[in-house]
Amino acid sequence: MQETVVKLKFCTLSFYDGYVVAKINEGVHLDQEHNATLIEVVEEYYNKPFVYITHRVHSYSVDPSVYPRTTKVKLLKGFAVVSEKYQAKINAQIEQMFFEKPFEIFTKLDDAIKWANDIITKG
Repeated sequence: MQETVVKLKFCTLSFYDGYVVAKINEGVHLDQEHNATLIEVVEEYYNKPFVYITHRVHSYSVDPSVYPRTTKVKLLKGFAVVSEKYQAKINAQIEQMFFEKPFEIFTKLDDAIKWANDIITKG
């Protein structure tokens, strides 16, 4: 499984066939500007459907107003949050309300990857 890693000032993106895993840095407040950068980078990388997986190993916050724009990314077929932290999962449940495509919350990265592959396979 080929991986391409892109490091940005506020996160690390690991690109795979059909999904990208994002690890946002500790203490970041993910706002419209960060989101625009993420969208630009993933749209440059993918010319086919993909799933975005955010692996929340660090503590950071997300402005829910980023999701309406993110939902409009044509090739984005799903969004997954992976965390073992209770608060991160509660936050993700709130974020889920702002996203209009498949959005799932997982404890283990492997489960999110399996879900992502299922979405891409089913088209």
